[in-house]
Amino acid sequence: MNPDNAIRSEDYKKQPLWFKGINALWGATYPLGTKSVLKKDSLIKAARKSTGLEDLGSDFWDEPLERMIDSIQQEARLHPIGQFITRQRIINLLSVRLRAEEYFKKYPEILEQDVYPAMIIVGLQRTGTTKLQRLLAADPENRSVLSWEAINPAPIKNDVKSGEERIKIAKTSVKALQLMSPGFFAIHPVEYEAPEEDVLLLDVSFLSTTAEATMHVPSYASWLEKTDQSPAYAYMMKLLKLLQWQRPGKRWVLKTPHHLEFLPQIKKHFNDVHLIWPHRDVHQSIPSFLSMVAYSRSLFSNMVRPEEVAEHWVRKVGYMLDQALAFRKDGNEAMFTDIQYEDLVKDSTGVLKQIYYDRGLAVSDELAQIFENTALKNPPGKYGKHAYRLSDFGMENSDLDRYTSAYQEFQKTLNGR
Repeated sequence: MNPDNAIRSEDYKKQPLWFKGINALWGATYPLGTKSVLKKDSLIKAARKSTGLEDLGSDFWDEPLERMIDSIQQEARLHPIGQFITRQRIINLLSVRLRAEEYFKKYPEILEQDVYPAMIIVGLQRTGTTKLQRLLAADPENRSVLSWEAINPAPIKNDVKSGEERIKIAKTSVKALQLMSPGFFAIHPVEYEAPEEDVLLLDVSFLSTTAEATMHVPSYASWLEKTDQSPAYAYMMKLLKLLQWQRPGKRWVLKTPHHLEFLPQIKKHFNDVHLIWPHRDVHQSIPSFLSMVAYSRSLFSNMVRPEEVAEHWVRKVGYMLDQALAFRKDGNEAMFTDIQYEDLVKDSTGVLKQIYYDRGLAVSDELAQIFENTALKNPPGKYGKHAYRLSDFGMENSDLDRYTSAYQEFQKTLNGR
């Protein structure tokens, strides 16, 4: 898949000259002590100083943070800008928790709320999940987590209603990403006011797959698979309550592939939930995702190895799919609406009508027009074309089949319905 003038898998190596220059100069000064410090106590101290707050909550568990930091230090091979971004991001996540705890204490009614009913998109990466989320979020009755809220769900300087301070931060983050990796937007559009993945709420507990998507952290990723995710999901529910207290809605529209691996947690923590699973040929979706990971990792490291990305994520995707299929077979089939990527591309409004029908709702003519207008505003290739080849990652289709055979058989049963 190599259309002309497209962003290709191997283009992740094409970093701006200024980006390379800063990393080279900064790295040369490391002997002078300029390396950003990644130590748990230092990071927590910085977050407390930044916010003027002390309480991370009685349910704060520091082992995930310690394990993630250790894996980053030992395995991630970060360049200086990547090291700096990582430090600032961890400080921000800790600051979010500090501010959230302050609001929970100040306004106890926040945690007394019930979380809204939820429609949660749980498809694999690169199966149309972003398109689907943005369409569903266009319904005025639906409440999504916007990008600026995902980065900072807890108010800053009491910007409870306006989100002014948090929006400024999100705008700056988007501009920085555009400067560091202009091609990334052709793969995954990042817009500060658009819906974003709620996996960023799980990041606040340092129990999410974000780290392994952006860095080479195999020991942390291995530990994460074997670790109870209840603390992260329980805290995500608290953050959703904080968000709906700030900006009310009728039902949540959430999305992240991360949930495929942990669907029992979704069932445990949401009282009323409808799971939407978009499906696409894995020989298309997985190479596209590997390309996205390579671009993401290049923001943090100069030593991104395509074969390493594939070795980790092809197995990981297969594991996630197997976990999700096991959940479905365990008496949970009725929780799902399955949709096909091709149908979403060709007739998105028809797909949305099916989702609403399965939810016991109807799409009015007015709402259908809203969906149509939203689709027109977000056409395919809005930020450029994305080209990807599995061979760029040292793999063939048979390597994908090895890990996804059960899922491919499941897809055949769906297509035969």
